[in-house]
Amino acid sequence: MPRVKRGTHRRANRKKTLALASGFFLTKSKLYRSAQEAVERSLKFGYVGRKRKKRDFRSLFIVRINAGAQAAGMSYSKFMGGLKKAGIELNRKVLADIAANDPTGFNALVEKAKAAMAAVPAKA
Repeated sequence: MPRVKRGTHRRANRKKTLALASGFFLTKSKLYRSAQEAVERSLKFGYVGRKRKKRDFRSLFIVRINAGAQAAGMSYSKFMGGLKKAGIELNRKVLADIAANDPTGFNALVEKAKAAMAAVPAKA
């Protein structure tokens, strides 16, 4: 079996890890072993954060839609149910933007939702 020397390959890997660790505190940015642990941890938190961001924004959109619906005299769940029955397929991001920036347009959507709720009888 041939002898393997890890000169440039190992150096490149270590350089990449230390580059990712630049800006970390004390030895975490200077020493390879500490830097490797810190970089692995930071990448893990970054991955989790990207998933968490979607959850956080969805809840923010719901809060904004609920505030707009409450101002128009309707609950969030009834408003969303009314939109579904009216056949209006706007996602929560767009609805939250309309609620925050265009109150008259949002009130028009609320009226359509109310009309759809009144037209379709409730299930038993």
